[in-house]
Amino acid sequence: MKKIQPFTLRQLEAFAILADCLSFKSAAEQLHLSASAVSQLVAELESVVGFRLFERSTRKVTLSSSGQTFLPVVQSMLWQRQQVSSAAQDVQNQAIGIVRIAAPQVIAAIVLPPIMAKYQLTQPRVTLRLADCSVENLVSKVAHAEVDIAIGPDRPIDIRVKSRMLFPSPWVVWCAPDHPIAIKKRIGWRDLSAHAIAVAGRDHETQVARMVANLPNDERIEPTQVLDNISTALGLAAAGLAINLSPAYVGGLAIPMGLVMRKIQNPTVMRQVCLYTPSQRELSPATQGFLDHLIGGFGKTASPACIT
Repeated sequence: MKKIQPFTLRQLEAFAILADCLSFKSAAEQLHLSASAVSQLVAELESVVGFRLFERSTRKVTLSSSGQTFLPVVQSMLWQRQQVSSAAQDVQNQAIGIVRIAAPQVIAAIVLPPIMAKYQLTQPRVTLRLADCSVENLVSKVAHAEVDIAIGPDRPIDIRVKSRMLFPSPWVVWCAPDHPIAIKKRIGWRDLSAHAIAVAGRDHETQVARMVANLPNDERIEPTQVLDNISTALGLAAAGLAINLSPAYVGGLAIPMGLVMRKIQNPTVMRQVCLYTPSQRELSPATQGFLDHLIGGFGKTASPACIT
């Protein structure tokens, strides 16, 4: 059996186009070549495959029986090449791909969904996969390539991860409207010490301890309950059983529960919400596209709409 030598895409294109128009002049115009160059490409392909593709005369060109059999396969191959080319262009243009995003509960439930929905309007073929996780696991998920990016409160990072601030959010008190704290015009840290305080997660507990470390002894506070979920801490506050100390961005969850927000002064302490990305691997075009949309959205406003 004779082994077929490699042929080029240009030869196949010349064959398919000539088979369609049956005119060397028309094929040459479509290929932006001379008629003799098209004839040369077809002759080269015939030499490679070992059979005639066309019957030629001084008046016309027609497909040979072998050419008729060979043509559908060539057309299929050229179509698949076009699909590959289109897919590559879509990837390059950030139009397709999968973006994996990690965020803690409130950001995953309140802050990110509207941003994701707006992005899907312009890039419907990009798949956005959101993973809600604890604050403590955000950096680890990026470092171990479990997700492409993460958004959440400021956390220590290592050489595998880099961070940038997206927006600041002050630590505030959330309480029931009839709670004694709610009627105060000005609230300082010492005003909180007389009340039960519920916080969500060890991260909040640690942050509270860090915030009050430099305050005078009479202004220091300590949470009385540390819950796993922010919704539970807010539920206790809504029932008047405690006040909740959280960043203001939890407002999207707290306000529908009937809670009111009170700012803490002298000093006002900010929590930074950061974007975490890998430092040792390149982001996919789809991920970079969503990242640009995300950063651009936060750039237009200092903070998400739920922050008051």
